[in-house]
Amino acid sequence: MNQAICYRKSGPSALLIRDCGLMPYQEALATQIDLCLRRQTDEVENTVLLVEHPPVITLGARKSENRLLSDPSCLQNSGIHVVAVGRGGGTTAHNPGQIVVYPIVKLKSLGLGINEYVRRLEGIGISMLGSYGIEADRRKGYPGLWVRAEKIASVGVQVKKWVTLHGIAINICNDLAIFRHIVPCGLEGIQMTSIRKETGADVSIADVKLRLRRLCLQAFSSKEPTQ
Repeated sequence: MNQAICYRKSGPSALLIRDCGLMPYQEALATQIDLCLRRQTDEVENTVLLVEHPPVITLGARKSENRLLSDPSCLQNSGIHVVAVGRGGGTTAHNPGQIVVYPIVKLKSLGLGINEYVRRLEGIGISMLGSYGIEADRRKGYPGLWVRAEKIASVGVQVKKWVTLHGIAINICNDLAIFRHIVPCGLEGIQMTSIRKETGADVSIADVKLRLRRLCLQAFSSKEPTQ
């Protein structure tokens, strides 16, 4: 895998955060699966991956929500890969300028159920966006985070033997045109937004990662939620 920059909190609530930079989706998925298996046997501590991906469209486990608007061969010719994965939710897209947070954490070590975990994951996004003056909310029945009627973050998780995979993808300064190729999460008429679109300002990816590291340490090295 790519050389990652690691940040570690030691002690009873140990947490390792890996800044993986720009990593191909399949490599990130293989890394998650390996860490998940090792976390199940306590070979590694709870870990969070912070990743940007080259252009890719992923298809979730809910086939009814996987809707492409462009032919897969045309996407491949445009340099956009299409990958089927086992997470919840439907079709979503990743590209540079979007940060994906992949926690590989044992829920029982944090005293969390699946629903509480998802809310804590969403809370990381809400708090980070709030630090830029963006008020993002949950919408009942519609996964992800929303700014008014536009979606700014997608959430899809998978849990194997109480260890999590996948996570939350937050649009920072990425090219939103990639979402024209899909119906995001199977929701018709949805427009996507980003921090750059909402603020009109260039956003430092390094600064976003710093804020996310702090929030992940708060969310996944204690039993106290961020929001």
